[in-house]
Amino acid sequence: MFSSRGARLRATAALATAAMLALAGCGGGNGDGGDDGATAGGGGGDELIRVGFSQLGAESGWRTANTESVQESLSEENGIDLTFVDAQQRQENQIRALRDFVSQDMDVIAFSPVIETGWDQVLQEIKDAGIPVVLVDRTVETTVEDPFVTWIGSDFRAEGVTAGEWVAENHPDAQIFELQGTMGSGAQVDRQEGFREVVGDQVIGEASGNFTRAEGRTAVEAALQAYPDMDLIFSHNDDMGLGAIEAIEAAGMTPGEDITIVTVDAVKDGLQALVDGKFNYVVECNPVFGDQLAELINQVHAGETVPEQTFVEESAFDQTITQEFVDARPY
Repeated sequence: MFSSRGARLRATAALATAAMLALAGCGGGNGDGGDDGATAGGGGGDELIRVGFSQLGAESGWRTANTESVQESLSEENGIDLTFVDAQQRQENQIRALRDFVSQDMDVIAFSPVIETGWDQVLQEIKDAGIPVVLVDRTVETTVEDPFVTWIGSDFRAEGVTAGEWVAENHPDAQIFELQGTMGSGAQVDRQEGFREVVGDQVIGEASGNFTRAEGRTAVEAALQAYPDMDLIFSHNDDMGLGAIEAIEAAGMTPGEDITIVTVDAVKDGLQALVDGKFNYVVECNPVFGDQLAELINQVHAGETVPEQTFVEESAFDQTITQEFVDARPY
């Protein structure tokens, strides 16, 4: 079964914005510099909008799908000459990329921030240069006045609420271990807030898996020793949940039965684990919104009025989904 969450996202948007200084928004390589991941697109005709986009990294299947969507849509066909930089999950790489975009006098700068804080100086530099900023997926907290024109992405807080409501309905007495994403990121902060609003008193332990499968496995291996009574894991993304499966199986237990697993993302690997009975519930965080981003960038460059925030449409899935549905999944 899957259900639309568009109405719930809109309903919770007011709560999310009231709780934050900046708007709510949903990645890693081994290199030392952001330039290693930079590619210039297009040919840069005079009529094309020159866009610098800094992706935070490539830590998960979700991020890979998001990058592919962005690169496909921010194209010459859509009026855009794209310069793309992979920050490799390092804020210093991302800040350097943003400053490079300023020095290149980009028409529009877009980025998915690695974490929420630490952007004041570079955002002020961009503002002083008169370049509009579009935030993508994640959020920032900053003292800079009007630091960006618009934001597009998922309502992370609503995702946490959706996960919590399923747990409350189906496992009201669960002893929960929360497997968190990159600490300080918008996705981690907001998903935790939404989830704990519903079932916070049932969380007996927490640790960060940094949104990666390997670190998710390591965190759950430790949790199995530290919290022997835990019988449910809420993972902030599918990749960490897949790492949790490996840890649970290595401990001689059955994921999805001995320990219930609830995750966020709904990439193909995650939904396959749902069909296989190893995940129990998956909340979608839709990465494929490059076309919407391209439209927003064109509107911003044209000086048109754009919404302050745009939430993408998302769903949630349980074990009744079919193999055919998963096989047809585009990401």
